[in-house]
Amino acid sequence: MYISVSDRPGGTDDEADDAARVSRRPVRVAPTVVALGFVSLFTDISSESVAAVLPLYITAALGLSPLAYGFLDGLYQGVSAIVRIAAGWASDRGDRPKLIALLGYGISMLARIALLFSTGLGAITAVVAFDRIGKGIRTAPRDAMITASSAPPILGRAFGVHRTLDTVGAMVGPVLAFVVLLVIPDGYSTVFVLSLACAIIGVTILGAFVPNMRPNAERAQSARHPLKMRVLLAPALRRLLIIAALFGLLTVGDGFIYLVLQSKDSFATVWFPLLYVGTNFAYLALAVPFGRLADRWGRMRVFVLGHGALLATYVLAALPGIGVVTTVACLLLLGVFYAATDGVLAALAARSVPAEATGSGIAAAQTVVALARFAASTGFGVLWFTLGRTGAITTVAIGLAVVLAVVVILIRRMVRSGPVADQRPRPPVGVQ
Repeated sequence: MYISVSDRPGGTDDEADDAARVSRRPVRVAPTVVALGFVSLFTDISSESVAAVLPLYITAALGLSPLAYGFLDGLYQGVSAIVRIAAGWASDRGDRPKLIALLGYGISMLARIALLFSTGLGAITAVVAFDRIGKGIRTAPRDAMITASSAPPILGRAFGVHRTLDTVGAMVGPVLAFVVLLVIPDGYSTVFVLSLACAIIGVTILGAFVPNMRPNAERAQSARHPLKMRVLLAPALRRLLIIAALFGLLTVGDGFIYLVLQSKDSFATVWFPLLYVGTNFAYLALAVPFGRLADRWGRMRVFVLGHGALLATYVLAALPGIGVVTTVACLLLLGVFYAATDGVLAALAARSVPAEATGSGIAAAQTVVALARFAASTGFGVLWFTLGRTGAITTVAIGLAVVLAVVVILIRRMVRSGPVADQRPRPPVGVQ
């Protein structure tokens, strides 16, 4: 089948056809997607309960500089890139994505155990690295299972449902940490124990309720041969990787934005652990609507729109007078950014490669983003150290504005480049 630029920027004939299918015959999100959503929900409670207090703990309790936090945040963002492509390839090659995902979730669970016995920056850094390696292993196989379980016309919606449940966990985690520390001011160990318990629940749900899928079973002949690197160099995926890398280099970690807000607004200081909740609340409310919008309007359009919301966040954070309204607006805009980009990027990558390479394609996109954000967070720490917080956030805002303009130009050229072959055979719309 031939289409006009598979899932390419600005809306396409393929996406228009998918949207028409959705409007003619609604398709339910598969139970496997929901089950994976609950796995992510409990895993995010586990990880976000710890992450919510980490920026303030590193800079205030341990007295380290923003430069040190920049390194740790960059590690948090980027270390998973070490294993993402290998995990995606292993998932596709062995046609056992659940087993690879289970390995990744299990490693993160073990990291929670190690956290109970970790003291000092070195030990915390090692635990963060171990946890992020687990995330790098599990993410692409999990998203490949979501793709295999979903009809193409509702792929954005399926990722939106998964990300909604994921975000519920990301909201509950910081609230849990906040309540524990409110009741027990030095109750970090209690937070860590609760984090471990939630990680165990997530692994249990994955093992007991997610089927042992074999997405490539009908393509046994291709599954017997190693995946070729040229699959990851397909034009559609290559263009997506370039755009994702450009944006990723100007995407600093949320913790830095919260630290900028905290330095200017007493409200952000008092309620620091709950700033994550504000962002995740917006993400929770918007993940499914933006997934639907991406399916109907164009996934790349929505992806670019999300980075426009990120630019607005930077601009507001750079303002000299920040109050409660500005802080809340920044949190909501960050939620818009994640709702419009997280699941949408996975959907874009999944539709840019042959079906038997779904995990590898998603992993390639996620690896590029992880590496770019590692550079962004580390670089932002250096900018903060040399230019100060306002100078650093202003510099990044200017850079993102330039990249947005460049990407819009790239999108227009790609749309004019003409039709290309869509290598992905579509399952029937009724597939659930």
